[in-house]
Amino acid sequence: MKDQKKLARAKRRKRVRGHLIGSLERPRLNVFRSLKHIYAQAIEDSTGKTLTSASTMSPELKGSFRYPGNAEAAKKVGELIAKKCLEKGIQKVVFDRGGYLYHGRVKALAEAARASGLIF
Repeated sequence: MKDQKKLARAKRRKRVRGHLIGSLERPRLNVFRSLKHIYAQAIEDSTGKTLTSASTMSPELKGSFRYPGNAEAAKKVGELIAKKCLEKGIQKVVFDRGGYLYHGRVKALAEAARASGLIF
């Protein structure tokens, strides 16, 4: 069952990534979630560089919540990634949900990033 879930996510991720390309003007905001943590990166695809990143393990957020694997923690990560992007002069991004459904923690991160000033 676990292998089938991984395979299904890989297929969805590949399908989604076929439509998304991050540029210097609009980097790709990639999301990865595990059971315990959630991670977000702004990636410029032509060079493959990560411009900025945030996660529940970031020094700014570590220890600021009881459980880092819930929607509340994802909101804080969304706010932090938006703040870091805006500091680097990035206002517009392309949202890459990474094969996950736009629901729960992924949705909470995206909405918090939008509310903090990112446009996507």
